[in-house]
Amino acid sequence: MTHFTLSHTTAANGIQLYTLRNLTGMRVTISNLGASMINWWAPDRYGRQADVLLGFADVQQYQHNPAYFGAIVGRWGNRIAAGRFSLDGVAHQVDCNEGENHLHGGAEGFHRQLWQVQPDPEGLRLMLVSPAGQAGYPGTVMASVLYRLDEDGQLRIDYTATSDAATPINLTSHAYFNLNGGAGDIRDHVIAIDADAYLQVDGKLIPVDRAEVAGSAFDFRQPAPIGPRLDWPDPQLKLAGGFDHCYCLRSAHEPAPGEGRVAQALREVATVYEPGSGRELRVSTTEIGLQFYSGNFLSGVQGRGEQPYAIHDGFCLEAQSYPDQVNTPLREAVILRPGQVYRQTTVYRLGVRD
Repeated sequence: MTHFTLSHTTAANGIQLYTLRNLTGMRVTISNLGASMINWWAPDRYGRQADVLLGFADVQQYQHNPAYFGAIVGRWGNRIAAGRFSLDGVAHQVDCNEGENHLHGGAEGFHRQLWQVQPDPEGLRLMLVSPAGQAGYPGTVMASVLYRLDEDGQLRIDYTATSDAATPINLTSHAYFNLNGGAGDIRDHVIAIDADAYLQVDGKLIPVDRAEVAGSAFDFRQPAPIGPRLDWPDPQLKLAGGFDHCYCLRSAHEPAPGEGRVAQALREVATVYEPGSGRELRVSTTEIGLQFYSGNFLSGVQGRGEQPYAIHDGFCLEAQSYPDQVNTPLREAVILRPGQVYRQTTVYRLGVRD
């Protein structure tokens, strides 16, 4: 059973906070601004609670949030090269907010919007209407996110969306985790990702090729600490300043060129273990891709602590379609058309390893 508690901030700008709790004392705080995960308090192996998410001390700082802390990003999570794509023979230009790239829905993407809370007996449901033309996208999109927390420490995120005109869509959660509760960086975290291949990128972090992980720093088919891999002399790591790459998940059914979105089973695709605390994060998804981001651009970002964050102080595992997929032969699979419903589920499960 999910236990739902509603609390309000005193902010004059419409920001509210909502808390999901379970009987073990775990609690997740979510804001209607960006449908963002603000805190996730979870016990370590000794029962000591700590917040395993990165974020800001003041909820009003999420109005800007250049790091996308905890946010639901869209309409397009990740990058679109030059902010351009063609849809049904019509060229579209969307907001370029990362140099020449479009990133995470643009400067005024879903992460900057106030979502509407809708009563739901199963958890916290947030709704957003994205009007046609916002950030340059065609079609009015109605998006919904349902957060549910169960007694096993599973935070389930169910996404749905509809549109009145064809439009690209690729939603994801941009939560930053640090399983030691911010007591250090993530170099000692041990990660496993169920993927035989990943997407190599160019200097603008746009995918240019698919490569096998075997024999590379990107091979996490068996669990390995993040820190030593960051030190490998790999050109791809140098380009991104660490890991900022999408893995092609082994258990997914990748669509064929010209094929629409393919329904995927919910399956576990990654685990992360932090030996100091004993905390373990397990990630399950219905998506074909998983972006592993090692917090390469965190340096100097003032978060909750007295000192600003440093590089690699947190990591993201963002379940999604492939970056820039709208400009590849697999583009039809990321187009939401009238009468269709976009559905996606990602589950983050936090526990303690014996």
